[in-house]
Amino acid sequence: MSTNFKLAWRNIWRNRRRTYITAASVFFGVLLSTFMTSMQEGTYSKMIDNVVSFYSGYIQIHHTDYWENKTIDYCFTPDDTLLESLAKNPEIRLIVPRLESFALMAYANNTKGGALIGVDPQKEDEMSHLSQWVTEGSYLKPNDDGILLAVNLAKNLSVQVNDTVVLLSQGYHGATAAALFPVRGILKFPSPTMNNMGGYIDLKTAQNFFSVSNQLSSLVLMVNDYSEVNKQKHLLHNKLGNQYEIMTWDEMDPLTKNMIDADRSGAYITKGILYTLVGFGIFGTVIMMMAERRKEMGIMVAIGMQKGRLSTILFFEIVLLGFIGVLAGFAFSLPFISYFVYHPIPLTGESAKAYEEFGFEPAMYFSAQWFIFARQVLIIFILTLLVFCYPLIKTVRLKLTKALRA
Repeated sequence: MSTNFKLAWRNIWRNRRRTYITAASVFFGVLLSTFMTSMQEGTYSKMIDNVVSFYSGYIQIHHTDYWENKTIDYCFTPDDTLLESLAKNPEIRLIVPRLESFALMAYANNTKGGALIGVDPQKEDEMSHLSQWVTEGSYLKPNDDGILLAVNLAKNLSVQVNDTVVLLSQGYHGATAAALFPVRGILKFPSPTMNNMGGYIDLKTAQNFFSVSNQLSSLVLMVNDYSEVNKQKHLLHNKLGNQYEIMTWDEMDPLTKNMIDADRSGAYITKGILYTLVGFGIFGTVIMMMAERRKEMGIMVAIGMQKGRLSTILFFEIVLLGFIGVLAGFAFSLPFISYFVYHPIPLTGESAKAYEEFGFEPAMYFSAQWFIFARQVLIIFILTLLVFCYPLIKTVRLKLTKALRA
């Protein structure tokens, strides 16, 4: 095996120019593909983080019937097993409790229905940065008896900061829920949907309002990396069984997931065209190599070399041509990608304004996850296997009389 490898290594450097040209085509293919994939994955990661930070989180834990019905009757009290599992998991960086339902809100002669969300002010702000969307008034304090209203809901009710709104709803198991809440602040989100959503109150206040002491409608979890979401869901499911319903962000927000999948599909086509060109570059080199060395191969077989060994040497030559380009592409792209991971490319002009309007930081992000680089090695290996079919067939069908006369 080592002798075959040495022969292949020496053979590819017999024509240095051809080797450099072939390796360069692989190099540029790997470089462009790696940069494109890194930028895509980094952008997806940041976009998902921004989307889930607004509201849903990466993972939510509910009562098994809550998501289908979304009523206050399907609340749950987190048991010690659940809280221990979450607290000991290093991949879960934040646990945010919520109690969500709907309420009819009234002020003077105006009424409007909307979501009513009980939150822990500190943890909610740590996850969704809720306080930064308060345009009038102030943010909630722990055990606050006030409410934060979305801007469009406040306009429909014609309320301002320090006005008092009446809330009517159905409490736990049909109990009547009614109370007065002073308006602490007005929220204006980048998303028009959230501006119509409803209001936020303190979690303890919400539990008293709905008569569900120490119960929650959901536990919202934030993980360190979005690529860990499905793994963490699987681990939680194994520990907790079917006692709770565990949902990931893509199950709760299929629209964003479909948009990312559609964008990925377009990128696969682009990278497919790119690697097709690379494959034909390697294939052209192999055709020329086989044509130039036809007589040489005939002589080698005539003096006793087996066709199987000759095919092995040719295979190593093709693999070496591909992986020289891959290694050069990695050597060039890895430092740049590593730099951009910690120094995103800032956007300016209209693109920056569009990002800021939706609450996103105006920058292009990169990712250095291992699969970005492993994928390039796998693709080049598959290309070399496909290209090797040609010299393999030629070697098997090699006729000594014709080869020696070449």
